[in-house]
Amino acid sequence: MASVDMSIGLNAPAEKVWALIGGFADLPRWHPAFAKSEVREGGKLKRRLTLQDGASILEQLDHHDDATRTYSYTIVTSPLPIADYRSELSVRDDGPGRCTVRWKSTFEPEGAPRVDAEAAIRGVYQGGFDRLAQIFAG
Repeated sequence: MASVDMSIGLNAPAEKVWALIGGFADLPRWHPAFAKSEVREGGKLKRRLTLQDGASILEQLDHHDDATRTYSYTIVTSPLPIADYRSELSVRDDGPGRCTVRWKSTFEPEGAPRVDAEAAIRGVYQGGFDRLAQIFAG
C-alpha cells in the first residue's frame, strides 16, 4: 500500500478556505489541473472531473462534514497509475486568520512503480496547494 500525506499552512481563516474548497464539485474553482466537475446523484454522490488535457476521473464521495471541514472520497476510474485510492481533504483552524489544508491518501500502485505512483499523486496535491497559496497570498 502506498500513501501520500501533504499539507500547507495558509494566512486565511479556515472558514474562508473551506468555502472555496469544501464542496465536492468545487475542485476546478481552485485546482489548475481540472477544467470542470460534473456531479451526479443516485445512490452515492459522484463527480466526473475533466482534466485540462481532456482526460477524466470519476470519484465517489464517501463522507462530507462541514462542521469538521473534512470530506473523503474514492476514485472509481482514473488514468492515474493507481487502484483502491482513498483520500481525505480537510481544513484545520490554526487560530485567527490561519489554517492548514491537509490532503492525504492511500492507494495501490498499478502499472507503474510505487515511487512513480506516489510522485503522480504528490504532483496533483502540490498543484492544488500552489494555487491555494496564490489565492490566499497576502
